[in-house]
Amino acid sequence: MPDVVVIGAGIVGAACAHYAAEKGLTVTVVDRGPVASGTTGAGEGNILVSDKEPGPELDLALLSSGLWRELAAPAGPYALAMEYEQKGGLVVAGRQETMAALAGLAARQAASGVERELAADPRELEPDLAPGLAGGVLYPQDAQVQPMRAAAALLACGGSRRAVHLLTGTEVTGLLRDGDRVAGVRTGRGDIHADAVVNAAGTWGGEIAAMAGTALPVHPRRGFILVTEPLTSPRIRHKVYTAAYITDVAGDSAGLASSAVVESTMAGTVLIGASRERVGFDRTPSTPVLRTLAAQAVALFPGLADRHVIRTYCGFRPYLPDHLPAIGQDPSAPGLLHACGHEGAGVGLAPATGHLIARLLAGERPDLDLGPFDPGRFA
Repeated sequence: MPDVVVIGAGIVGAACAHYAAEKGLTVTVVDRGPVASGTTGAGEGNILVSDKEPGPELDLALLSSGLWRELAAPAGPYALAMEYEQKGGLVVAGRQETMAALAGLAARQAASGVERELAADPRELEPDLAPGLAGGVLYPQDAQVQPMRAAAALLACGGSRRAVHLLTGTEVTGLLRDGDRVAGVRTGRGDIHADAVVNAAGTWGGEIAAMAGTALPVHPRRGFILVTEPLTSPRIRHKVYTAAYITDVAGDSAGLASSAVVESTMAGTVLIGASRERVGFDRTPSTPVLRTLAAQAVALFPGLADRHVIRTYCGFRPYLPDHLPAIGQDPSAPGLLHACGHEGAGVGLAPATGHLIARLLAGERPDLDLGPFDPGRFA
């Protein structure tokens, strides 16, 4: 009988298991698919502070950014496994009025502890950018990991001294109760009793919450990514995106929103996004969306025009109406904690989420105000 059952073997569930194990708790992680088979496996691995307005999510992102640096320390066990790169983010503006708004955001972020540098000529940082941009802002704290490898590394927990047991191919079909308290999970492979259950089911977190009679309105928000052949040119040194991406992240429209996001990987491929639309769990490839993303990327980096796309894929961001994740104890189901609804920021916010959940599981006071992330705010 473990101390904790974590539902979901994506990056957030992996972080919850990792930090709970560090507290000396035994953890069983269950997932109906393989590790990182949901949103995590369809992501770019971004760790961003640049796209967030001052407030609770930025505070969470700054805490998480520091924890990622600790996890990926050069002398630590995860540095190579995660493919962590603190490459920095470069946000660019095409017009002067957009640049003025971007500079204003950067000034507000700086008051919260965000590092930033104004770039009058972004081509000094990215020589292969298109000419004529009005300016940009460099965010040195932005980083990237390979999300599937990062999730696997966190679940490995650095050695057998930490008790994390992984059950993939195991679907949760219900929650066990001891009176009013959640006391484990029911699965197709049998019941697993535990002192606490963590809902880290990502886009399917609302389904787990419903098993406890809780309203958690998590909905899928689809996004496509294009992957190029490995390149030596154009050179892309940072995560580069347009200011419109920040607006898209905060937007509520169910319709299509897309803006250029371009970054390289350690393997030399280039990832191109980002689109957002609420179409349920429809995985049908959309040629118009892919064409739009390609055109936006070429507008930023003209040298991409004659490069080949080798594959595309899509994933579903776990969207909550107020764009904040649900983190903490379920107010109507003792023993059930939620760690889901991170939308497109799950990779970046995972360590902070896992750290905070672990403190709650260990009976310790969280070192960040969890009020804005209260799972009961939708009741």
